[in-house]
Amino acid sequence: MRTSKKSKLKISDEELKELEKISVSRTASHRSVIRAKILLKYHRGETVTRIAKDMNTNRPLVERCINKGLAYGVMQGLKDLPGRGMKPVISDDAKSWVLHIACSKPTDFGYSYETWTYRLLKIYIRSQCIEAGFECLQKIDKGVLNGILSKGNIKPHKISYYL
Repeated sequence: MRTSKKSKLKISDEELKELEKISVSRTASHRSVIRAKILLKYHRGETVTRIAKDMNTNRPLVERCINKGLAYGVMQGLKDLPGRGMKPVISDDAKSWVLHIACSKPTDFGYSYETWTYRLLKIYIRSQCIEAGFECLQKIDKGVLNGILSKGNIKPHKISYYL
């Protein structure tokens, strides 16, 4: 019988209790329950192939779970690693420019509306962002716009008058 070249999983008593609790939980996510069971079986000395067969899954999944447990710790091994790619970044200057626009009257920018709608504000920001020097706002959408305005506690569609 071939033994694993991976190192043993070091689990403290508290972590062991927590893993056992998660492995039988009915409220924890299914993914966490499966990973907890895998880590417990590996800690007890079962082989990767045996774990994969018992859990009715494949070896790569079991190995990824064990590798995460060894590299980042047992409790972190239950969670997903952060995703790939670069997160979109909107600079603070761009956000303040958006807030400035939202606090101004649409009539000041040539629109006949008395108050901004999210759709109108989005269209204006997309059309004028390059001239203002904020290329990061070219693909701004209603959700991102709502997030920026919510952090500034501004609701342009509910403004009844401008100062």
